[in-house]
Amino acid sequence: MSGTVLDVSDENYKDFVNGPGSVVAYGLATCEPCKTYDPILEEIAARFPTVKVGKAKMHVPGRCREIKKTHVFETYPTTHLFANGKLLLTREGVIEPAELAALISDHLLPS
Repeated sequence: MSGTVLDVSDENYKDFVNGPGSVVAYGLATCEPCKTYDPILEEIAARFPTVKVGKAKMHVPGRCREIKKTHVFETYPTTHLFANGKLLLTREGVIEPAELAALISDHLLPS
């Protein structure tokens, strides 16, 4: 784990979500809330270095076709929490840092 926000695409998606804990935020370049979410994701990645934090850029042609086939997105950003390949939680919209930290602590960190 790196403590940085990683780029997620069809190429690395399965490996990314199959770890013990990962957060994926799906967004668009034209989405203003997605832009405000970026620093929150960076803060969370630095705070939880054992959890993979990534962004899937859904607007880039050909990069997320398989992801779009697997998941339906009605709102951007949408955030998924995964553990060992299993989708644990879906949230639409920007999640404030304290709430996202609590979700990670509750769902992705050992008790």
